[in-house]
Amino acid sequence: MSKLTRKLLVRIIGALCVVFFLSFIVNTFFLPSYFLYQKKQKLAELTTEISASEHGVPISQIESLETQYEVAIAYASLKDSVNDINDQLLFQYNRKGIALSKFWLTEESISALREGARVNKFYDQTKLKSSFLVNFVKVGESVFAVGESISHSSETIRIINQFNAYIWLGMLLLLILLSVLYTARIVKPLAKLSETAEAISNLSFTKVDIKTGDEIESLGRSINVMSDKLQQAQHSLEMKNANLRTFISDISHELKTPLSLIRVYASGIQDGLDDGTYARVIQQQSEELAGLIDRLLELSRLQAEVYDFEPVDLRQLLTETLHTYETVFQQHGLHVEVEDRWTAETWVLADRRKLESVLHNWMTNAVKYTSGDRITITLELKGEAAHFGIANETDKEEHEQWDQVWEPFYVMDSSRSKKFSGTGLGLSIARTILENHHADYGLSVADGKVMFYFSLPLIQR
Repeated sequence: MSKLTRKLLVRIIGALCVVFFLSFIVNTFFLPSYFLYQKKQKLAELTTEISASEHGVPISQIESLETQYEVAIAYASLKDSVNDINDQLLFQYNRKGIALSKFWLTEESISALREGARVNKFYDQTKLKSSFLVNFVKVGESVFAVGESISHSSETIRIINQFNAYIWLGMLLLLILLSVLYTARIVKPLAKLSETAEAISNLSFTKVDIKTGDEIESLGRSINVMSDKLQQAQHSLEMKNANLRTFISDISHELKTPLSLIRVYASGIQDGLDDGTYARVIQQQSEELAGLIDRLLELSRLQAEVYDFEPVDLRQLLTETLHTYETVFQQHGLHVEVEDRWTAETWVLADRRKLESVLHNWMTNAVKYTSGDRITITLELKGEAAHFGIANETDKEEHEQWDQVWEPFYVMDSSRSKKFSGTGLGLSIARTILENHHADYGLSVADGKVMFYFSLPLIQR
């Protein structure tokens, strides 16, 4: 038996015992008083109805009242003596099948009745194991006695308590059986949930199949969803850890190269081997090292930096950026074709400086990595968003290779000029900026061309 089943059974049995004990107390000590109170109320109502008649109640109506209220009614003249009144009332009760060992009205009671008061009597018939409750009321010149036999409640209550005990015992056995069956339906699914939760805690992202049609089934579905999300989170974390290891390896390599050259040329200066170029090489490597550190700091800062969003004319920003690259395009013999399908004004909510950084990075990459002499810029509207795309020819068709370009320190090995080769941090910075703008971005490779693109929602000015 499981702990839950045992706990539930103990509580059910305890609740039943408490209910039975309270029922026993109520039946023994409060039921007789309540029963007598109800009888007195009934006789009082009937007495009031009879006393409302000034000339007495007809015999036919007396029989009707006796049948309706299940009582016995007798009457006698108040002009008679006390003994005659008692004899007359007792005689009538005997004719109705009510044999009383004790029954009398005293002079004091008769005097009270003659003055219009009501008299209530309770005669204990010990040998008959019953009592007789009588209400006396004056109607005209007669006295009416409305009475009802009440059996002694002690034996009746004992029988009731005994019968209740049998009932509660049967209910107890039935409830125990039902509890075992019902808790089994609860415990088994909960055991499955426990096993699944333990497996998830051990990074084994299993699922549970529970069909109970209640909250336990809902809990099972929630655990399954949690298992899927935890599995995705673990996979994402493993990828991030792998990327972090690659990042550390790459940055170590990037830092090691200039540092090694600086150390070598510094040693050459100390040994008197300087031909006049060593200081320039050290300065160049120091500048590359400082640039690398600046880019790393920029990438780190962009993760938490607060963005200054404002309305930006995307067309104007693009025009200004293209103007700064005219000389670069001419030096490399590149022809830039702009397919402009934007409206007159193209306003977006963005951080102008950071969005400009994205445009600079993508244009620089187009110059570095194009395998042809043409760069195509596409400007179009997609729904309520301004779409920007920049494409250049490429001889790299492997999608796996392009998937890595967003990672830090990944550099294509087919750069057109070492002068424009970078640290591989530009696209990582661009990705961070676009994600913080909640922009739709990405790249596509098809027909010997690669296109980088992003979309931002338009705003009204």
